[in-house]
Amino acid sequence: MKKLAALFIMLVIGVLAGCNTMQGLGKDIERGGEKLQGTAQDAKEKM
Repeated sequence: MKKLAALFIMLVIGVLAGCNTMQGLGKDIERGGEKLQGTAQDAKEKM
């Protein structure tokens, strides 16, 4: 029973860590998109 409880705790920790990682990845992708959009806008204005 202790092994099952330990496995469950590790699973929960893994899921929570995965959620935070995906959230951070989403923010990084969003920032990259914003920079790309700004660069495209600058290039358009120079034309």
